[in-house]
Amino acid sequence: MAAEARVSRWYFGGLASCGAACCTHPLDLLKVHLQTQQQVKLRMTGMALQVVRSDGVLALYNGLSASLCRQMTYSLTRFAIYETVRDHMTKGSEGPLPFYKKVLLGAISGCIGGFVGTPADMVNVRMQNDMKLPPSQRRNYAHAVDGLYRVAREEGLKKLFSGASMASSRGLLVTVGQLSCYDQAKQLVLSTGHLPDGVLTHLIASSIAGGCATILCQPLDVLKTRLMNSKGEYQGVLHCAVETAKLGPLAFYKGLLPAGIRLLPHTVLTFVFLEQLRKHFGVKVLS
Repeated sequence: MAAEARVSRWYFGGLASCGAACCTHPLDLLKVHLQTQQQVKLRMTGMALQVVRSDGVLALYNGLSASLCRQMTYSLTRFAIYETVRDHMTKGSEGPLPFYKKVLLGAISGCIGGFVGTPADMVNVRMQNDMKLPPSQRRNYAHAVDGLYRVAREEGLKKLFSGASMASSRGLLVTVGQLSCYDQAKQLVLSTGHLPDGVLTHLIASSIAGGCATILCQPLDVLKTRLMNSKGEYQGVLHCAVETAKLGPLAFYKGLLPAGIRLLPHTVLTFVFLEQLRKHFGVKVLS
């Protein structure tokens, strides 16, 4: 008799990512602050203290609505495409996809997700960075939808997709690091026969995936943040890269520690939440 299993619903990736974002948002905010410094000055702890002293503890959650909006566009899209296509390709087959196919699928899913999530991503960066600006220069978006509306009205619809090529490239890399590497790491852990398909396996596989994603996307992440937060001073990705390089090679790795500290737990939480959603609320199939 065939065993019963459960597979994720198409929107579970977005829900899991939102849950993880609620837990890691302060780290994401600090990462943006560190990356948008014009000179390498403060480290993560110093930046956190500065934010709390100047605007209070709740300021660490500035832009949370935009962050959740981003997860429900960017992450939902990439997870939905990746898992739907992967499950379709492996349906009726004897084994999992080869790793190179997982990488290719992750790259395509991440690229599309990055483009779809660009407007919410830009508003997210702006809302997180707003408190650093002088009061006269702050944008003061009330929430994510207000930010999207005002950007479209004041700067044009085209501005909503400012940095789309960079966001798509970053989405490609981080999705390969997260989804493709998670799938492969989980497959390898289970193949040893020492661990079942449980929380410990999910923690190990997602930790590996988080490390891979951080290493792959950090330089692009810095450039993307600078482009999205700019007011037109950069002519494009290449110009932004040149100007960043003038600050020294380490400028491309501004916020590496908080990026890793944020992306690693975010990746772990996302996949733990996703696996629990799949286990308890997934679609029943015969395996």
